[in-house]
This record gives sequence, C-alpha cells and structure tokens, in this order.
Amino acid sequence: MDQSRADILASIAAEVRACKLCRLYQNTTNGVPGAGDPNAEIMFIGEGPGFHEDRQGLPFVGRSGDYLEKLLAMINLQRAQVFIANVVKHRPPENRDPLPDEMAACKPYLDKQVDVIDPLIIVTLGRFSMGRYFPGGKITQIHGKPKFDDRRAYYPLFHPAAVLRNPNLEKEMEADFKRLPEILAQVKALRAKSAPKPDSNQEPPPLPKQLSLF
Repeated sequence: MDQSRADILASIAAEVRACKLCRLYQNTTNGVPGAGDPNAEIMFIGEGPGFHEDRQGLPFVGRSGDYLEKLLAMINLQRAQVFIANVVKHRPPENRDPLPDEMAACKPYLDKQVDVIDPLIIVTLGRFSMGRYFPGGKITQIHGKPKFDDRRAYYPLFHPAAVLRNPNLEKEMEADFKRLPEILAQVKALRAKSAPKPDSNQEPPPLPKQLSLF
C-alpha cells in the first residue's frame, strides 16, 4: 500500500465532508466520516450521526457515546483503540431513520473504510448496520450471535441508544459485549490457520561456500 492507512482514511474523510450525493448533506453542520485507530481490530458501525455528532463531526459523542465508552472499558479498551463509523455520514433530519438511497450513497465510503482497516470484527450497532451483513435478520433474535468468514467475524448488537431508552436491554447488551475478546481470539486463530504455509517440498537454499584463504 503506497499510502498509509491513516492517509487513506483521511482522504475518504475529506470526500465525505464534501459529499453531495444525497439530500442528507443539506442543513447539516458537519459530515461525520468516522474516527479511531486505522489499525483497529474491532470496527463499530452505527446508524447515523445525531445532534452532537453533527456539531462535532465525530461519531458517538452524545449519551450513546458515553455508554459505548463504558462498555469498552468493561473489556479494557478505549475509544482510540477501535474505529467507529455509521451507515450514513450526515445527520438525517430530526434523527429520522436513514433511507435506502441515502445508505446506498454512503456505502462506497464505508466499504473503502472496511477494506483499509481490515478489522477482525465488525460490530453492528442497531438494525440498519446489521442489515448490511444480516439481511432479513431481527436484532431481538440474532444479537450476540456472530457469524464468521475467512477474514473476520460480524457481530450484531443492540444500538446503545436503544439500551438507553430501554434499560431492560442493558444486561443482554453487557453480556454480548463481554464476549468480544473471545470472538477476537477465534478470528485470530482462524486467520492463523488460513495463512499460507511454507512449501515443505521446496529445496533449501544452498549453503554459502567457504572462501579459501590461499
């Protein structure tokens, strides 16, 4: 990769801030490309920016962000060690649900971020990000149930805002979150298993000849 991951992500962020591919950029203060560690092992994908995110240009900085940081602390992680993004990059009016054409317009940006970061786990927060990887799934039925491919795990969780609205979900959310280190270890083992091994039939390189002193 000619550019560093950080440089590529910065370039994507600049494109997002200038983006006018759908109506969402209208009447917003800032685009919210995403933020975090370019080399993150865990990437969180939420739904869309809210009021505070729009003002600061950063994801999950309101009450949902505070709760997400509390959950991260439970597994000894900080926000700076993960990457956080959303399925849409500008705030929907009145925090309404993102529409299909808006998610489609933002999809290339999010796809590029996933490709660059290459996380071991993608954690979906809420039903709209879940729909990218679990089409037709219902969050109440599949939360906390990871699926794996040869690169990573996809792990659907409730959206932090949903838990704040309904404290009865908190126990399940925390139990699901505490499984992240276990799932991370599983993905590392899968990647190690699928890594190409040296060809045992290949002839070893010839030993260097000793130079004569005479």
